[in-house]
Amino acid sequence: MSSDRSYRETIDYLYALQKHGVKLALANSVTLMEIMGSPHRRFRSVHVAGTNGKGSTAAFITSMLRAAGYRVGLYTSPHLVSFTERIRINGTPISEAKVVELARRVRGGSESTPSTAGLNPTFFEVTTAIAFTYFAEEGVDIAVIEVGMGGRLDSTNVITPLVSVITNIDLEHREYLGGTLELIAAEKAGIIKPSVPVVTGAAQPDVIRVIEDKAAEVQAPVYRLNKHFHAERVTPGSGQDFDYHGIKMPPVRLSIAMLGSHQVDNACLALAAVECLREAGVNVDDSAMRRGLADAHWEGRLERVALRPDIYLDGAHNPASARVLAEAVRTMKKSYARLILVIGILGDKDFRGIIAELIPLADKVIATRPDYGRAMEPAALAAEVRPLHPGVIVADTMGRALTIAQETACPDDLILVTGSLYVVGDARAVLVDKPGQEQQLSGLKG
Repeated sequence: MSSDRSYRETIDYLYALQKHGVKLALANSVTLMEIMGSPHRRFRSVHVAGTNGKGSTAAFITSMLRAAGYRVGLYTSPHLVSFTERIRINGTPISEAKVVELARRVRGGSESTPSTAGLNPTFFEVTTAIAFTYFAEEGVDIAVIEVGMGGRLDSTNVITPLVSVITNIDLEHREYLGGTLELIAAEKAGIIKPSVPVVTGAAQPDVIRVIEDKAAEVQAPVYRLNKHFHAERVTPGSGQDFDYHGIKMPPVRLSIAMLGSHQVDNACLALAAVECLREAGVNVDDSAMRRGLADAHWEGRLERVALRPDIYLDGAHNPASARVLAEAVRTMKKSYARLILVIGILGDKDFRGIIAELIPLADKVIATRPDYGRAMEPAALAAEVRPLHPGVIVADTMGRALTIAQETACPDDLILVTGSLYVVGDARAVLVDKPGQEQQLSGLKG
């Protein structure tokens, strides 16, 4: 059997596991870890939870650790174009051949013994087992692990990290995590471990109380953005410069390439996490922090993929992330003639909340859809947009939407593609990545 066919069949097997739905429970993950020889105990780790900013924060941490000379694993979700993006070591995605091998081993172990007869693991449970086994067997020095959903019962919550990070908390996945900020905060705070420091960007008083109460129960110190560490004198440009005032570090002037004030917050969270790592004996000197921070990038988050007209991709997929994106775009617009917005949203998201944040900023709107079953139909999306922007254009595919945007744009215009990470994945497949890679079901978790 050809390697391409083996990989395709493996991906089909993994995606078929969605029939088992989302399981917020740890029993399967604990069993899978035992089957694979407890790989989660064979590397040091950083655990990153939160509503938005998890991927960028993880990317900043990873980049600083790499600059310090460490071999660093990175596990994130969803992917944008290829499944292999989820599991990386020092920036290099896992090979397709290794995905085939490890998936076969996890599947074989989960199906071969009587004690696992009723296991029926989910996509995310199997993927997590693959990732942790890969990191252990490849001998990473440390791995940065992003939570899939929630925290307390997330498949990744079998690790005991050196530091836990909770970026921020907003209303999301209410059908799984609870209908209030406090309930969602309790799920996120479930990653807090005894005596392991916690770094958080949470701002709401009730949310902070939940996190601090959970930390107090297990004697874990808590470090809060804008209380124990913060940024000052932020200067935007092609990237952003700012003064970082650390938990213990004296003020230092630093630079990041990512745009948006939210990325300064994410950088501060990453810096505070690295300060905690240094206290735990991980040697990251000031030079590595500076270089790693400046070199960090994260695909699909205000990512520029074309010039004149400039095309940016951002995976804002809920009102909170759309609000943050809108703030960044207001600043960016000052450098452009017009904003052409290409937007596609999943039908089960708060599309009205996303629309309310972004549509008023646009001079032209193109409603489209990602190539995914839960996507909102472009005509239906256009009907929601029309009260705010009567001239909205409908495009049935991302390829068509991008063609319209580029044909109608002037060199000094800004084209922004957003509304979903699925939309960003489709746009990257057209504009950046080679055709033929799998893009479907990229958001599966649980």
